Amino acid sequence: MKCSQCSSVDTKVIESRDVSDGDAIRRRRACPDCAYRFTTYERIERPPIIVIKNNGVRELFNRDKLLAGLYRACEKTPVTSLQLERVVADTEHHIYACGDQEIATTKIGEMVMERLAPLNEVAYVRFASVYRRFKDIAGFERELLQIRERKVKPTAR
Repeated sequence: MKCSQCSSVDTKVIESRDVSDGDAIRRRRACPDCAYRFTTYERIERPPIIVIKNNGVRELFNRDKLLAGLYRACEKTPVTSLQLERVVADTEHHIYACGDQEIATTKIGEMVMERLAPLNEVAYVRFASVYRRFKDIAGFERELLQIRERKVKPTAR
């Protein structure tokens, strides 16, 4: 790894540790020439996943775009950034585990909603309204009814 200060190619790893639930390795490095210390991250390079949008347009999967949508849905709720990162990481892991090169946005939306529902109902409905494209209040009412039914289901004894 080249030093970002003096461009020396002889840097030394001081410390390594797993981050992001083992999806990356954080390395602290030091340059023996200029004594500069810096951090690098090593991640597994995965094949690109193509997302098929509702209008048929294809684009590369972008975890940051998904995370931004979740942040908007979770504004003014008690859902933490760490919880949202976990939702995205779990969803991303599931997408790659499927083994498909292409996936529809509706499928991604369903995966996210499945993980978001237990965290916060308001955030879930906000996110669902975008992914399910509610056209009127009846769509919201149906979604709220489903949430109520899940909560009221009697437990087996």
